[in-house]
Amino acid sequence: MVRRYNDNVHNKTMTLTGQGQVTAVPDIAVIRLGVQTTGENITGIQTDNARMTQSIIQALQRMGVNNIKTYQYTIDKLYDYENGRQIDRGFSVRNILEIRTNNLDMAGSIIDTAVNLGANVVELISFDVSNREYYYQQALNAAIRDAIQKSKSIAMSLNSSSEPIPVNIVENSIMPIQPFRYEFAASTPIMPGNMLVEANVTVDFEY
Repeated sequence: MVRRYNDNVHNKTMTLTGQGQVTAVPDIAVIRLGVQTTGENITGIQTDNARMTQSIIQALQRMGVNNIKTYQYTIDKLYDYENGRQIDRGFSVRNILEIRTNNLDMAGSIIDTAVNLGANVVELISFDVSNREYYYQQALNAAIRDAIQKSKSIAMSLNSSSEPIPVNIVENSIMPIQPFRYEFAASTPIMPGNMLVEANVTVDFEY
């Protein structure tokens, strides 16, 4: 986008946008998985759920995975409807764990271990970088360089004898606060790929 106006013959300005991108290699995996049990006896299904969940936690800890916390725990009443009648189907207990590891090679093993011990819900796998601020700053610097390069190109095409000078910079983007997510596709191994971090700025130039 280019907007150009003249305050007077000696003070011309142009406003340009710049975009910057950097590629980051994820070094953190966040896995959300857990156990969902259903039945008519709420005490029984809670007990079964707790037993399987505890077995999963202990097995993962033996693997050296210690950053584990409860992400979600819910108890829901289940109903079906037949011929306009509401039928009680008991209860559903859902216990979801959030597991974080900086060993991405273990992601597949974590899932396989949990599933073998009764996990029947795998919500997603999130990949993130431990220093997002660093990568965002790199993208922000690239966005500013992009705007400066545009200003020089435009000034040259206008046969301007003055080199554009940035007088105001507005950051249009914010550092991403959510991890990059991949939906689980029921297959291992897990391939995290790369993350693309973007930044955008608007810059006013005098020339």
